[in-house]
Amino acid sequence: MNTKSTTRFGIKNFEAKFGKLTIARMLEAHRLADEISLKDMAKKLGMSPSSLCDLEKGRRIPTPKRAAALAKKLGVSEKFWIQTSLQDQLDKQGFDLKVSVA
Repeated sequence: MNTKSTTRFGIKNFEAKFGKLTIARMLEAHRLADEISLKDMAKKLGMSPSSLCDLEKGRRIPTPKRAAALAKKLGVSEKFWIQTSLQDQLDKQGFDLKVSVA
């Protein structure tokens, strides 16, 4: 039996189903997928639980440099996290621009 899906589920599909992809959602998704507490995730990322909570709730947006550091600690694409951080910053400032990383 072939369990490979031929359907691609990209960012546009994700956003249509779950809403806009943000650093906040990505961080929370990683924590929940790992089934660890906010405190343990904060320790893993080298920050305070309150700082992580602010990031997960979207009250703060990491700089591109910090987004890259978070991605590295999580073992995921730094480029994508930098792109998402920049997009979050543009959205917060009210700019109708889309960030693209070549």
